Amino acid sequence: MSTIVRGKPIRFTKTDLAKRLGSIPDWRIRRDVPPGTATERDVLAIHAREKRLCELVDGILVEKPMGYEESLVAIEIARLLGNWVAKRKLGLVAGEGGMLKLAKGRVRIPDVSFVSFGRLPGRKSSGQPIPNLAPNLAIEVLSESNTPSEMKRKIKQYFKAGVELVWLVDLKTRTATVYTAPSESMLVMGDQSLTGRRYCQDSNSSSKPCSRCSTPNSYGAV
Repeated sequence: MSTIVRGKPIRFTKTDLAKRLGSIPDWRIRRDVPPGTATERDVLAIHAREKRLCELVDGILVEKPMGYEESLVAIEIARLLGNWVAKRKLGLVAGEGGMLKLAKGRVRIPDVSFVSFGRLPGRKSSGQPIPNLAPNLAIEVLSESNTPSEMKRKIKQYFKAGVELVWLVDLKTRTATVYTAPSESMLVMGDQSLTGRRYCQDSNSSSKPCSRCSTPNSYGAV
């Protein structure tokens, strides 16, 4: 087994970490690997050893907890979106374990993601456990420990990496916020349909844009 070579540990105060991570609960921050020195290999090692999902945020490991209800909604969205995408051969849909490298020292794990074949060399998955890849669509189902500032930061990182559309699904309010840019969003109520418009298509395909790429009334399954 090869040894993980780490840089010099950075001394972060709680204030520093709160600012960097969006004031998340302290228990979500892993300290068994010194903050600021973690790598993608640590993300994979923890998942293999403990079956826990951790995102990598600027060299800091942040646990990504997900409850049963959030998982139910995420898998239903993935199923509906996946069926729509597969029928039209547009790309790949991943679930809540789909790790993606957005930048150096930064791994995010959307609860559901869609990547068009146009973004995949050879129109297929690379086979890597953490591909260097930004999805067209990233979907996050909010959990109790998610904070507004954490999600605001994550949304900015998604769009900076090349994501075109982000959905934030809130089970408490039975709403979804659809972002087309960090500062441009639309609130969708529980009795409305989530739409992917031109984003859920293959950029190299002649297919017409979808107007309803998830499902009429996705929340009906909640």
